[in-house]
Amino acid sequence: MKVLGIDPGYAIVGYGVVEYKGGKYSPIDFGAITTDAEMPFPKRLQYIYNELVSVIIRNDPDEMSIERLYFQNNQKTAIAVAEARGVILLAAQMNNIPISEYTPLQVKQAVTGYGQAKKPQVMEMTRRLLKLEKVPKPDDTADALAIAICHVQTSDTRIINMLNKRNRINFNSVGGLK
Repeated sequence: MKVLGIDPGYAIVGYGVVEYKGGKYSPIDFGAITTDAEMPFPKRLQYIYNELVSVIIRNDPDEMSIERLYFQNNQKTAIAVAEARGVILLAAQMNNIPISEYTPLQVKQAVTGYGQAKKPQVMEMTRRLLKLEKVPKPDDTADALAIAICHVQTSDTRIINMLNKRNRINFNSVGGLK
């Protein structure tokens, strides 16, 4: 499974492509799409879209995972990030890539095993899981890789739960087929 993880933004969009095969993670491609603050906002959105489509074409991911928006304070920033996120979702949809969304809590839980982990803990665990020499910069890139790992972990859990449910359905209490 090859997953494209995205940390959405309009100034910086972190991306990370992770392959999970044979119980091992491999970092395929990662980086950040950055836009100039002086660029008109619609042009920034267009640039994000074009660059992300380029990442998608270059890596051919099976699925995309993206952080679900969570804002406490600045509504103006929240709206701009939501608009950039819409462009990101459109790029995946136009390329027929299934999309999954995760909260920061879900990412922390999946990567570290602890939903209240601090950002440095998540980044270090991401580095270890991917066997990287150092934590990728900017932080948005490391976050995107963590989001991709979260998707793999969550997908494995869904598959295991589905198989367990199927096994419970197919056998009655005395062990015979229904």
